[in-house]
Amino acid sequence: MQPTTFLRETSGGTLLSVKLQPRASANEICAPLGDELKIKVTAPPVDAAANQALVEFLAEKLDCSRGKVELLRGQTSRHKTILLHGFKATDVLQKISLGK
Repeated sequence: MQPTTFLRETSGGTLLSVKLQPRASANEICAPLGDELKIKVTAPPVDAAANQALVEFLAEKLDCSRGKVELLRGQTSRHKTILLHGFKATDVLQKISLGK
């Protein structure tokens, strides 16, 4: 299996690199774009609404609490780094079901 470049395991969990597209027609996980995973959310990019929607969407997909999904970098950018506490990269790939 080819290693993914948008996931990196650390001692505290897995780092996920995301390119976020706000104001989409539906919340969805798209194909990887280079070293990032493209994720669309319906929320607009104002008052951190898109960031909150991203955290909630990932928590729902990973079947965990929102506290395990932490936005580390990119609060005001489309390019974000998210720490998924306590997850292994293989678990993340399985739960977000890429490459069906």
